[in-house]
Amino acid sequence: MRPTVHSPCWRRLVSACCLLLVGCTSPPAAAPSGPSATALRVPSGALSGPNADGGAARRIPGLGPYTRAQIGPETEQALVVTGKAGASNATAELYTRGRSSRWNSTAGPWQARNAVFGWTGDHRGGDLRSPIGVFRIGDAGGLLPDPGTQLPYDMDDEFDEPGTGFYGESLSGSFDYVVAIDYNRRSGFSPLDKVRPLGLGKGGGVWIHVDHGGPTKGCISLPRQQLRELLQLLDPRRRPVIVMGPEIELRR
Repeated sequence: MRPTVHSPCWRRLVSACCLLLVGCTSPPAAAPSGPSATALRVPSGALSGPNADGGAARRIPGLGPYTRAQIGPETEQALVVTGKAGASNATAELYTRGRSSRWNSTAGPWQARNAVFGWTGDHRGGDLRSPIGVFRIGDAGGLLPDPGTQLPYDMDDEFDEPGTGFYGESLSGSFDYVVAIDYNRRSGFSPLDKVRPLGLGKGGGVWIHVDHGGPTKGCISLPRQQLRELLQLLDPRRRPVIVMGPEIELRR
């Protein structure tokens, strides 16, 4: 979840609940309002049942019927990020569904990181856990110029992050490139957008960003080159999603 844009993140673990990663931290400026303030795709009630995707997602390894049901029939790209329950290390792999309706691995597996205290199915602002679910990923941005993505891209100085992480590592460059995860945010807006449709207490600002050598507050991080590759591969016409959570949950 994203902290105040100009404040440093996590000088030490004891202050983590206050400062946090930009892409993984702090309370937004305004509460949501109006019908356009829709949340991302969340597991509860996202689709109608365990076979809502026609069974086409069965070929993505490690996904059970409940998780498959959250991947809509219109989705043709799925980034699966998973690891052990309670761990902050994960793997990420991009799958693409072709004309045969079969899912094939397109890129990865890559090393990834999630929040310092692992995962949660009931994410709250400041809980230092990454939300579990299937969420749209369609908006990107960063401190650096567009690396060649087809996603809408917002280059902005507000992505600068001069703080330090849980291990004392520099956070500089962490938000050179980011992809917004549609957890408690409005699709179609910059990752910097601060509207939170589910309310401030549910957190927000959950991104995929550049790995800084330590766990995140709630985001997913990838090595710089792999994140650039992901940005170049994601195609909004394929309605990409991220499937994220511990292995035991994604097998449901």
